[in-house]
Amino acid sequence: MTDKLNELTAAGVAVWLDDLSRVRLNSGGLDQLRREKHVAGVTTNPTIFAKALSDADEYNWQLRDLATRGVDVEEAVRMLTTYDVRWACDVMRPSYDGSDGVDGRVSIEVDPRSAHDADKTVAEAKALWWLVDRPNLFIKIPATEEGLSAITDTLAEGISVNVTLIFGLDRYSAVMEAFLAGLEQAKANGHDLSKIGSVASFFVSRVDSEVDKRLEKVGSDQAKALKGKAAVANAQLAYERYTEVFSSDRWKALAAAGAHPQRPLWASTSTKNPDYRDVIYVEELIAAGTVNTMPESVIHAYADHGETRGDTVTGSYDAARKVFADLESVGVDMADVIATLEREGVEKFEVSWQELLDGVRKSLEAAAKGKGAPNKAAKGNAKAAEQAGGA
Repeated sequence: MTDKLNELTAAGVAVWLDDLSRVRLNSGGLDQLRREKHVAGVTTNPTIFAKALSDADEYNWQLRDLATRGVDVEEAVRMLTTYDVRWACDVMRPSYDGSDGVDGRVSIEVDPRSAHDADKTVAEAKALWWLVDRPNLFIKIPATEEGLSAITDTLAEGISVNVTLIFGLDRYSAVMEAFLAGLEQAKANGHDLSKIGSVASFFVSRVDSEVDKRLEKVGSDQAKALKGKAAVANAQLAYERYTEVFSSDRWKALAAAGAHPQRPLWASTSTKNPDYRDVIYVEELIAAGTVNTMPESVIHAYADHGETRGDTVTGSYDAARKVFADLESVGVDMADVIATLEREGVEKFEVSWQELLDGVRKSLEAAAKGKGAPNKAAKGNAKAAEQAGGA
């Protein structure tokens, strides 16, 4: 049989898994995906951890120990999540070593409640980097306006960064500027640029979800004909900006000092609309030097029936711009779409973080009473990580 995921990898797309749990680690499932499905990295988010802790007894022994020590819930969450991420980093280390430090990365996110506080974000990034203590770690920082300076300052410390929750082109350009400035400062600070990695997580399917909702409200045939086109066009134009920035003289100077480019990472790639092909956000975004982080279901779907048709991004830019012009002509305000998605993205992760805190608090209380940590205590209203789609 044709190895479709190998074809995708050969086309320059790194396949990453958008999920992590102690069940997956204990069972060897993550290592199996690395070995058999070409998975070369892992992304996590608060929703993924909220779901993982709600569904497994594997955390009970650690919860009992934490309760015995009397730690507060915030420290407990960090101990639980960094334990899993450190373990995942070790599992993915062969991919890291085999790719000269480009792949094999595992991400952990700063507290999303600090998304609009640059100083707190940098402080937590440094703490997480020290706590996990693995070279193939990524610290995830949301691409809010306040997050931009935090991205630069974190990179300047020699810490690798996954910039998350990017929805719009202008913000993406600002993220790349923050990356370049961070590497320039890191070089001035004496850090080895070849050891610093970064990806820019550009969200995909959520754009179609929001735009399609507005197109339905418009209701015209012209509007309905545009459904399912905005997300891919948006990402294609992002890649155009990527190629421009990473062919500049400014970048070439950093590359000469050993720096790796900040790769575009396509996030939120599970298809939310059942009318769309389940691997559309993989097939339509194939380009060299990119990452596509997928829920396991999408990885298996692509392995079964995905089609690698070569580069499906380069050369699409004029058509993508026409999609944007057509959206504007029917009354869809893309600037408002992007602002809405960024605000909701941070809010959703804040909700998931609170669910995680609430669940761990209940588990700690139960463990302190000698009842063990209840298997479903953390469940709350945590949504499936696949629906969150949050690299």
